[in-house]
Amino acid sequence: MSKKKKFYVVWNGRKTGVFTSWKVCKAQIDGFDGAQYKSFADLDAAEKASEGKYDDYKGKNTKKPTLSSSEKAKYGRPILESISVDAACAGNPGKMEYRGVLTHNKQQIFIKGPFKRGTNNIGEFLALVHGIALLKSKNQHNLPIYSDSKIAMSWIRQKKCKTNLHFDASNKDLLELIKRAENWLKENTFKNPILKWETKAWGEIPADFGRK
Repeated sequence: MSKKKKFYVVWNGRKTGVFTSWKVCKAQIDGFDGAQYKSFADLDAAEKASEGKYDDYKGKNTKKPTLSSSEKAKYGRPILESISVDAACAGNPGKMEYRGVLTHNKQQIFIKGPFKRGTNNIGEFLALVHGIALLKSKNQHNLPIYSDSKIAMSWIRQKKCKTNLHFDASNKDLLELIKRAENWLKENTFKNPILKWETKAWGEIPADFGRK
């Protein structure tokens, strides 16, 4: 199977711009102090990035091909009057944290962690439960909640965090939080729509920690 072609943007190097060969790109950055560069999956995305700033793309996953305008149109647009949740985990398992933001302006409304030994899926699950409970406490029963985790969304439907993570003294606090979340789901009802954030059409979820 042939490798998919990549495109390389150099913002700071001997020569700057878009390059179609890693060999040529490497020649611009090897040994160059403060070199700024990144690979992209398609030419349109690379050319657009070259007109912007390196900091706008630093830490973001740019290796997945972007959708065409017609493909994006199939997904519509996200509901901005909503909240978005996400988790970050350094390793799997590893140090984990999660948070929620207002979708339209990325204003953080809650953050928890870091927990010593967790997983990304656990964080996504807890973030959803936290968001649901928060909206219920504010009587915002119809506000949608976005998540980019199908697994966490399925755990919400099952009212169970179906993780295989081993728990011991190092992550006892996380286990207690999971149990509290499961109990809350069993003892409460909610009307908030739990919606899938379509990353390939809309970009990273607004609650993303930007550490990819």
